[in-house]
Amino acid sequence: MGDMPARLLDLLSLLQSPRDWPGSELAGRLGVSRRTVRRDIDRLRELGYPVRAAMGALGGYRLAAGTAMPPLLLDDEEAVAIAVGLRTAASHPVAGIEEASVRALAKLEQVLPSRLRHRAGVLAAATVTMPPGGEAPVDPRNLVVLAAAATNRERLRFAYRSGDGTETRRLTEPYRLVAAGRRWYLLAYDNDRDDWRFFRVDRIGEPQATGVRVPARVPPEQDAAAFISGKMYSLAPTYQVVATLHLPAGQVRSRLGAAAGEVEPIGERSCRLRGPADTLEWTAARLLMLGCEFEVHEPPELAAYLRELSARATRAAQPPGGAGDAPGSGDRPDDTRTLSPGSET
Repeated sequence: MGDMPARLLDLLSLLQSPRDWPGSELAGRLGVSRRTVRRDIDRLRELGYPVRAAMGALGGYRLAAGTAMPPLLLDDEEAVAIAVGLRTAASHPVAGIEEASVRALAKLEQVLPSRLRHRAGVLAAATVTMPPGGEAPVDPRNLVVLAAAATNRERLRFAYRSGDGTETRRLTEPYRLVAAGRRWYLLAYDNDRDDWRFFRVDRIGEPQATGVRVPARVPPEQDAAAFISGKMYSLAPTYQVVATLHLPAGQVRSRLGAAAGEVEPIGERSCRLRGPADTLEWTAARLLMLGCEFEVHEPPELAAYLRELSARATRAAQPPGGAGDAPGSGDRPDDTRTLSPGSET
């Protein structure tokens, strides 16, 4: 009886392979009698595992899908593969599974043996992919620490780099992680500022759990995504973009993806784009990356920014020493002289 728990785990591991297992083969693998196998199958059923039995020469036992997700037993290679896959999903959010992938990764990291955790970390570090839009990838290890602190209601310290490059130390009480478009955000109560704040995860460094657990705080708006979205739109100007693109509407939708907004065909080779934009820089870059001619109708700030960008690109494309070819570029204020008729040059 002392070997029964280990034998049940071995039996469960075998049954999780997608095939039918004859009783005689299971008995041989486990080193027990077929009668013992039948008793162990009954024990697994009592624990909630839906083990089906099929009669006949081609029959056997198989673990079927049930009404609840039973605990899974993974070998070393399977555990490492799942850990690497979850790290990838966490670094590059996929709509609908962003937070779930981080929670699953946190649970798996907690129970992985150190040797497997090291293998998964090395493999993930050796795999370099860029998320959509060229954003800097988020370190999944930071996401695991943040998710664990939020789940355990534990205070967290980290270094935070603001948009102007200054770095501060923060003491927070994490509430939720939110994946929004191309970035991860942490909604947390900032103890130093005595208020709710949200932080870009790619700007968070050296997150460390303090071990201090605190009562759960509830933000003014319990929907973390709605709270962060509202704050972001209140801080950043929002523009309504209207532009004519000399590219078929289908190609515009496929290239812009979720950021396409409203695309209305106005011909076989052109379309009208309408939609919101929170920054001029990102919108201009997206339009230029389409690789087609276009005209901006609204907002005037975007048209002005594109003219400034065009002038900057023209200056950057000047060959070395060729700046003097530009009109007026050879004159300097200290060399300017007003010449009257008949004066010497």
